[in-house]
Amino acid sequence: MIWSLDMNVRRIVLDVDKAIARPGIPEIAQSMESVVGVEAVNITVTEIDIETVGMVITAEGTNIDHEALIRAIEGTGAVVHSIDELAIGNRIVGYVRRVR
Repeated sequence: MIWSLDMNVRRIVLDVDKAIARPGIPEIAQSMESVVGVEAVNITVTEIDIETVGMVITAEGTNIDHEALIRAIEGTGAVVHSIDELAIGNRIVGYVRRVR
């Protein structure tokens, strides 16, 4: 992923899978916490099957090094499937559900 270096990443939401046995969720969180710009991490388990655990991982902060964040997660043995939300700029804009 090639992104502008001057982009102030404030929130990134990732779809991530890990094996049942390893890595542990605390290990993933600890690896993320050490990334430049990360001030908070939230890991939510969304699915469990025989071999894998599906998770939604949210990181918030200021000027998050998104590439280092993905490397940190994958360095634990987990797999990042997609970026599902990205907030950049001087503040975070809340999601407004569209009513039809």
